[in-house]
Amino acid sequence: MRIRTLLTALATVTTAIGGLALAGPADASPTARTAPTARTAPEAPTAAFADPSKAPGGNFDLSVWQLQEPVGSPGKPTTIPSSRLQGASGFQDDYFYTDRRDGAMTFWAPEKGVTTPNSNYARSELREMNRDGSAADWSLGGSHKLQATLRVVSVTKNVCVGQIHLGSGGSSTKPLVELYYRANGDIVLGTENSPDGGQTLHNVGHVSVGKTWNYTIGVSGGDTIDLTVNGSTTHYDIPSSFFPYKQYFKAGSYNQSSSDSTTNGARVGFYGLTVSHG
Repeated sequence: MRIRTLLTALATVTTAIGGLALAGPADASPTARTAPTARTAPEAPTAAFADPSKAPGGNFDLSVWQLQEPVGSPGKPTTIPSSRLQGASGFQDDYFYTDRRDGAMTFWAPEKGVTTPNSNYARSELREMNRDGSAADWSLGGSHKLQATLRVVSVTKNVCVGQIHLGSGGSSTKPLVELYYRANGDIVLGTENSPDGGQTLHNVGHVSVGKTWNYTIGVSGGDTIDLTVNGSTTHYDIPSSFFPYKQYFKAGSYNQSSSDSTTNGARVGFYGLTVSHG
């Protein structure tokens, strides 16, 4: 797999299909909701244009997202359709809500929670949808981007904050790409070796817990993954075994540790989240 690195300027996340790009100073008050987790940081940026009194759907375009939460019956996590997420009075609860102090769209995933049949880890995470309510399922050809401004408020060990996941085209339920944030502040990209499994890890940055950062996960040319973290861009070849598959984006807090604790876990606040296809 080839890796080419170049530095680019990514001062802000721009508005595109699938969300509002929000940015602000990194010196505002701490978040209103916190849980006793292993690592909790006090710093929180204020999201410009975000109204802390509104549900996430009042500040972000959630018409192209469906929410999965760490509750429900075993193997069948609860999902909230985009129709319920949209608007200033849209859905929110203890796992997905607007932070009352800084307006962040916040995801909370404890170590103990309901998981999907193919995972041991709980998540509070958005899954990309089409505007007509059908599941997004796009081909690798063209240009596809997921852009986010975020901060990890707390994390026990490791949390996935963005994915490109395999859709139709075969039997695999693996992701093509997962972007991880470690409790020590390391940002790590995991690229899947084949639809059968096996992941290669790439260190792509470091940000202290509680600090705001940004990423862009993209696909270009039908065969290249483009990742930008805080202005540093790297490129990765997509193995040909993935070419038959279509894809979709995911973003939120997909906790990567499990225990019997409902208070330890990963809490992630988003200040910008956009999806674009071209």
